[in-house]
Amino acid sequence: MTEQSKWVIITGSGRSGTSSVGGTLKRLGLHIPQPEVEADEKNPRGYYEPAWLAALLKDFMDPIPVRTIDSRPTAPQVAMEALAETGIEDQLREWLRDLRVHPQVAIKDTRAYWVYPMFVRLADELGAELTSLTMLRHPTEVVRSRETAYLSGQSKQFRQERETTNVAAWMNAAFETERVTRGHARAFVRYPDLRSDWREAMSRAGEQLGLTYDADLSRDEHHPVDDFIDAGLHRSRVTWDDIDVAPALKEMAEQVWTAMNTLVPSPHDESAIADLERLREEYVELYSFAAAMAQDERTAQVVAVRREMRTRIDQKQARIDELKVELKQARRSGPPVEDARPSWQPLFERAVGRLRRR
Repeated sequence: MTEQSKWVIITGSGRSGTSSVGGTLKRLGLHIPQPEVEADEKNPRGYYEPAWLAALLKDFMDPIPVRTIDSRPTAPQVAMEALAETGIEDQLREWLRDLRVHPQVAIKDTRAYWVYPMFVRLADELGAELTSLTMLRHPTEVVRSRETAYLSGQSKQFRQERETTNVAAWMNAAFETERVTRGHARAFVRYPDLRSDWREAMSRAGEQLGLTYDADLSRDEHHPVDDFIDAGLHRSRVTWDDIDVAPALKEMAEQVWTAMNTLVPSPHDESAIADLERLREEYVELYSFAAAMAQDERTAQVVAVRREMRTRIDQKQARIDELKVELKQARRSGPPVEDARPSWQPLFERAVGRLRRR
């Protein structure tokens, strides 16, 4: 390692353009740790996300559980406390150690902000420079994009519940991403800016992060990013009229969006940071009241689930009892049990015996 390696953690709310900026940075010369998560119908142009890291953080967070975007104000604390009970920091250390041979590395994962302090510790320990690039997309478009990708075919009530949760989770992700990335070089890129003029958006981000690209973005010469960025991916304008959430939540989310946008030209704007701190306090209070109001609903749902499980257990037990009665009747009135077996049963039993002996 001849020079200090610079690591760019690409993060932000899911469906906010993190894959697009990851693919852009790769085409501008940054290294993406291999292998990458494979493209699929939800993201046909690719994720540009290290498959090993994605699996590590998913396996860590799913059991806790902490969602990729999670509305609970306590989610960051839950994630960081759970780190002490796992060995993922040791695993991540070994994985990051090998990345130091690359001068500039783009590490994309939309879960990274939940455990960002772990990346800070390991970068300091391994002698790398840690920076971050956070993608910003309006909450209505994030929510609608998540609906299109994950909630097709669901009922209206279910979609309303998820829209409300996802708007809240978008705010919680914004609060946490901004908070944990203070103190280091960072950039915030609006998804519409990346689509409309990627050269200007990435030039600004590159200056803020101290990146060196493999092309002069001040010139209009054709670049592979021109073929990669597809403005057609932004097919329609989504507004608050298209999202069924409470007015108080809309107003707060719009204020958060305004404050986060202030960080695009000035990533450490003190006024915007103060606004986000104030809004986060209001969000925690609102969340607490909402949780208290929904206590009876949660209790009713738990009771309903338990009742359904009890019914299923009773039905299975009743069927078992019926089969026992039928077996007794067959033994009393029919031929010996051995002779009453279907012709295929001895073969099946022998096959099962062979499997058990393996």
